[in-house]
Amino acid sequence: MSRADPPDLAATQEASRGKTPLLSVTDLRTVFYTDKETIHAVDGISFDIYPGETVGLVGESGSGKSVTARSILGLVDEPGVVEEGQIRFKGDDLVETGWDEHRGDLSIVFQDPSNALNPVYTVGNQIREALKIHQGLTGAAAAERAIELLEAVGIPDAPRRVGEYPHQFSGGMQQRAVIAIALACDPDLLVCDEPTTALDVTIQAQILELLAELQREEELAILFITHDMGVIEETADRVNVIYAGEVVERAPTETLFAEPEHPYTSALLKSIPGRTPPDQRLPTIEGEVPTPNAPADACRFAPRCPIAVDECMRDVPETVQTDAAVDHAAACIFAGDNRDHGDENR
Repeated sequence: MSRADPPDLAATQEASRGKTPLLSVTDLRTVFYTDKETIHAVDGISFDIYPGETVGLVGESGSGKSVTARSILGLVDEPGVVEEGQIRFKGDDLVETGWDEHRGDLSIVFQDPSNALNPVYTVGNQIREALKIHQGLTGAAAAERAIELLEAVGIPDAPRRVGEYPHQFSGGMQQRAVIAIALACDPDLLVCDEPTTALDVTIQAQILELLAELQREEELAILFITHDMGVIEETADRVNVIYAGEVVERAPTETLFAEPEHPYTSALLKSIPGRTPPDQRLPTIEGEVPTPNAPADACRFAPRCPIAVDECMRDVPETVQTDAAVDHAAACIFAGDNRDHGDENR
């Protein structure tokens, strides 16, 4: 989502003051009960999304990003269950009331368009199905709207393409078709779950620009989920960094990239190719994201953290505000006033 004209941070914050969040997630906990273990896939996550803004959720594979998205949309299948917390959308707690009333207000764009589209139905048929379910459109009205949606997402010769099958579309066009289906619901919130991962760099840029244009035209709120910090820098107004089911840092995008407070965020930023000199090897984070198969009793990043001390291994760090003016917070004992002490341990 190209930000050729990035919004002024102060103006954005001023516009948000006094407004009610479109989506407010509070202490969300999603647990998977299996025969072998209990997995705390989402373990106390909280964040807000305001109308018209893009909020990023970033972290490595296995960190809980997609489960968070599915929890918000009410798509968690057994043996998973949203066990605790609130998901307030337009003032309604979806955990209590259910998702039926707001199904048309929430849409998702999945990572792999080839799996999201049904190969035995035409693209137009799949768009019309969404229009029938969520808008009550059928017949000629649905057919006309399907063409309009394909045109809106930049597919040329839409009247012809609407009768073609997914395999007749390129990867980029398939993702555009998936976005068209998502827009058929006329949503207020669009969840983009790694929507560009399966695409090459050129097509990725086109899809991001398309989402930015649609957001401006439709005043969409977007939850953008990815492991790519470079994409997050281009797309998000605010960012939540997630690790092993927990949000370890949150901040406006510019602030996060300029002054990361959590060692995990710093490590992710260092992994961006453009930030490493050409003659140096790209830094990596040793080890893997742990499976959170028990409630946290210490910092989950500590075993991989270059500045961890004994306290990190035995205590759960509190989330502390490092800059209340912009809502910058991190769950690390070295965040904020203790940052210099953390630097001494590097």
